[in-house]
Amino acid sequence: MTAFPAGTFTPAPGRGRIGRMLFVHARTEAILTLRNSEQILLTLLIPVALLVGLTAVDVFDLPRPRVDSVAPRVFALAVMSSAFTGQAIALGFDRRYGVLKRLAATALPRWLLVAGRALAGLVVVAVQLVVLGVLAAVLGWSPEPAGLAWALLLAVLGTLSFGALGVLLGGALKAEVVLGLANIVWFVLLLGGGIIVPPGAMPGALGDITALLPSGALTQGMHTALVDGGVPGWPVFAVLTGWGVVAALLATRTTRLS
Repeated sequence: MTAFPAGTFTPAPGRGRIGRMLFVHARTEAILTLRNSEQILLTLLIPVALLVGLTAVDVFDLPRPRVDSVAPRVFALAVMSSAFTGQAIALGFDRRYGVLKRLAATALPRWLLVAGRALAGLVVVAVQLVVLGVLAAVLGWSPEPAGLAWALLLAVLGTLSFGALGVLLGGALKAEVVLGLANIVWFVLLLGGGIIVPPGAMPGALGDITALLPSGALTQGMHTALVDGGVPGWPVFAVLTGWGVVAALLATRTTRLS
C-alpha cells in the first residue's frame, strides 16, 4: 500500500505564473538593494544628511521655514540617487559577474527582467520618500495637500526616467567605468542640475539649461506641487518623459548581458 496517491510527485513542467514571477523577481531586487551598504549611503544617508543640513544651515537664501523648500529638492535627489546612480552601478556589476546572463537563461522573459527591476526601483523610492517625509515632518515640513498627488506622480515618472538613464549607462560600459561615471554625473547634477542650487541663483543662461535636465525638471515639479500646491507645468512632464523615452530606446540597442 502506497503512502501517496498515484501522480502526487509527477512533474508538471511549464512556465510559472507571470504575476508570481514578477513579484518574486521585484522583491529579490528590492531586498538586495536595501541590504547593500553602498546603496543605503546613496539612497538614505546622504539625502538625510542634506535634508537636516540644508534645513539647519543657511547655505543659500530660502523662504521660511527652510524645510518646506529643502524637502522637495531632497526628494528629487533621492529619486535620482536610487533610480539612476544605484541602478547603473548595480547593473554594471551584475553584468560583470554574469548575473544577467544567468537570469536570461532562466524561464524569466526579458521584459519581465526589466519590469522586475523597474518595480523594485519604485519600491525602493517609496521607502526613501516615506523615511524622508517622516523626518521632514519632524523638522516642521508642512506640504500643500493639493500637491501631494502630483508629487507622487512625478516621483513615479522620475523613477522611470532616471531608471532608463541608469540602464543606458550601466548596460553598455564596464563596471569600473560605470562606477566612476555614475558618481561623477550624480555629483554634477547635485550641484549644477537644479537640485541643491536653485536655477535662479545660477549665472546667465545656466538656469534655463538646468530646466531642460531631468534633475532640474523633477526638482521644479516637486517644488511647484509641494510648496505652491499647484499643478506642475507641461514642460516638466515633457522633459522627464523625453529623457526617459530616448534613454530607453538607446538602451535597447546598447545594453549587453555581459
